[in-house]
Amino acid sequence: MATFPEGFPPPTPIGVIEVKQYPAYRGVTYVHQGDLTQATRQAFNPLFQHISSNNIAMTTPVEARYLQESDCQNQAEVSFLYSHPEITPQQIQSDVNITDTPTMKVLSIGIQGAYSWESYQVNLQRLKNWLKQHPEYEIVGSPRRLFYNSPMTPENLKYSEVQIPIN
Repeated sequence: MATFPEGFPPPTPIGVIEVKQYPAYRGVTYVHQGDLTQATRQAFNPLFQHISSNNIAMTTPVEARYLQESDCQNQAEVSFLYSHPEITPQQIQSDVNITDTPTMKVLSIGIQGAYSWESYQVNLQRLKNWLKQHPEYEIVGSPRRLFYNSPMTPENLKYSEVQIPIN
């Protein structure tokens, strides 16, 4: 696994639901319109070209925010995260944007297995069910998934998290 962005908490254990706090961070983002199951695949080349051309180290996780539950139907924002929020790229291609994300609290579940859309949906529902039992928290943003492994990792060994920003 590559290094985490500065100040990121450790991954949530497999099958565990927990509340986590993230520091502010910066990354490069590709906006995907259409089939959400293809978002990370479509985003990979533009994001990789950006970090390569700017000599920026790859970090883990890759972040995908799914905005289908808002006014933006079938839109995803996929980001490669920088190791430090102060990194400023020299060149920015027209198909990507630099994104600064403020500190956030999330509800998270750790997942082992294929990065399938079905897995995302099942685990997102688990988080929503947990939130129904914990009315002290409210959803304050779109759900996201953090992907920790390369495409070469065997499906059964891949690790990810599904998260919902909360307050």
